[in-house]
Amino acid sequence: MGRFVIRRATENDVPLVLDFIRKLAEYEKLLHEVVATEEILYQSLFVEKKAEVVIAEEEENPVGFALYFHNFSTFVGRKGLYLEDLFVLPEKRGLGYGKALMKYLAALAVERNCGRMEWVCLDWNESSIKFYKSIGALPMEDWTIYRLAGDDLKKMAKE
Repeated sequence: MGRFVIRRATENDVPLVLDFIRKLAEYEKLLHEVVATEEILYQSLFVEKKAEVVIAEEEENPVGFALYFHNFSTFVGRKGLYLEDLFVLPEKRGLGYGKALMKYLAALAVERNCGRMEWVCLDWNESSIKFYKSIGALPMEDWTIYRLAGDDLKKMAKE
């Protein structure tokens, strides 16, 4: 690992963030689901401030990113840090960048007095599951994620 930094994304990083999102979606075999645009990301991240992004760089070259926001746990009674996306370029995996991003986010969660840090992982993604378990993360095997989206979301809103 050369000179490495994690920095907050700026408005100028919107194209890079979208590129990372697309690369992550391609890796997850979900590229067909990406409808985000630079305009949508700019509005969401820098105008409405709905989420935050950090960029991992080696020698000023982007090697990964993390996108996160705060949720709230009624059981804990405090906000949590929810990691929506973590991505490291394939050729840079296994070099400590993912762990550095997770360490950065964990420290941020502690600094912000979050009760927990959570994320989801695809069941088939064995390398990520192994990585997450190696840092002490526990799978929530008794929970299933449900989602309303698209026409089903609109239909529910009208009922």
